[in-house]
Amino acid sequence: MPERLDWTRDGRDWPHREASHFVQAGGVRWHVQRFERDAAASQTTGPAPLVLLLHGTGASGHSWSRMLPWLRRHFDVISVDLPGHAFSSLPAPRQSSLPGMAQAAGALLQSLDVKPDVVIGHSAGAALGARMCLDGHVAPRLLISLNGAFLPLGGLAGVVFPPVAKVMAALPFAPRFFAGQAGDPRSVDRLIDSTGSSLDTEGRAFYARLVRNPGHVAGALAMMANWDVNPLLRDLPRLAPKLVLLVADKDLTVPPAQGERVRSMCPDPSAVDLHRVSGLGHLAHEEDPARVAALCVDAARTAGVLSPN
Repeated sequence: MPERLDWTRDGRDWPHREASHFVQAGGVRWHVQRFERDAAASQTTGPAPLVLLLHGTGASGHSWSRMLPWLRRHFDVISVDLPGHAFSSLPAPRQSSLPGMAQAAGALLQSLDVKPDVVIGHSAGAALGARMCLDGHVAPRLLISLNGAFLPLGGLAGVVFPPVAKVMAALPFAPRFFAGQAGDPRSVDRLIDSTGSSLDTEGRAFYARLVRNPGHVAGALAMMANWDVNPLLRDLPRLAPKLVLLVADKDLTVPPAQGERVRSMCPDPSAVDLHRVSGLGHLAHEEDPARVAALCVDAARTAGVLSPN
């Protein structure tokens, strides 16, 4: 079993550490962070709507940390590390599939006894949020996809990469090898730059900590090896909540044109809101958290989750 991040050692300066706790559910020991609406910053009273944040492959819940001050003006918030990522445990291979991960996340929500009003997913996290909705594990009024990875890889990558990922995930030395490669700071910089985003030194340092850990790499490989989004595309017309697609025009990971393709697959494309976010890449929520958070708040108001101000 690859060495995983240790909370006592590696989490000592983790963003919002004071909000962290660990929950056993669905065969996973989850790292969860919970936040109540900031009463001092809020302009509303009464119960706050609840937002569930789902990060993408290879990231962790830390990726939302800079958006939290803006989200917490309006919402209670739950952020998790997906199975096998950062401080959440690596599940069995079947639980690393898209339906398996959705089921495990549903078990977590049951354990926490919460029912999110809004799900915000980044990249693969958007696909996970959609699968959770379709399988009845969550029933939000609004699903917000930020550079959502709903479609299979295209071209040669779609043919070659999934089998390679399966092989890499099965090789015991592969996670340590890839983590060792990330010991070169230039490799981490190239990885982030390949997303089309520009992060500051602190943001890059957190990703360096993740990708240099064999356990985290093993979790990302398992996710890539076991996911199949084709059934999700088949089922997408059944998606119940309001769908909002936020698409960054400099995204080099998920082609921006995919947003239009996803919208066209829905029974009523005109009911799906698509917003193009200019000047940002795949990690848009880390580059300009205030702007992305404002788009999410506006979407919640349009969907009736938040009252108009």
